[in-house]
Amino acid sequence: MPPVQEHPVYSEKVSCGHSGFASPAQGYEQKQLDLNQHLITNPPATYFFMVTGNSMNRARVFDETMVIVDTSKTPRSSDIVVAAVDGEWMVKRLYKWGGMVKLLPDSDDPTYKPILFSEGQELRVFGVVTYVIAKPL
Repeated sequence: MPPVQEHPVYSEKVSCGHSGFASPAQGYEQKQLDLNQHLITNPPATYFFMVTGNSMNRARVFDETMVIVDTSKTPRSSDIVVAAVDGEWMVKRLYKWGGMVKLLPDSDDPTYKPILFSEGQELRVFGVVTYVIAKPL
């Protein structure tokens, strides 16, 4: 588990609508923020992965995005998961219906195809993506 990194949390909210500048005196620090407390619910079961590729861009998971994965969560249909297919690691959207299981891209790019499983293929869902950490576009 990473060491606690506390950062200031300001009492004022930041608007991304209309600009209305508050008094600088209203923005004083109230408490410290530890992102581990807000982003990690089960530290021993939490992992960080750096993503490559853009097959999940509609889910806002882009190339060079970091994802936080919780291995203690039970994956459900439509969850974004980190999985190994025949030993190859990937981030995809899980689809389960009846006895059918697929891993789906979440992209408008038609070159990314669903992964359908056939006899003998191995799927291991490692964990559920709980947060996406990305630089602003």
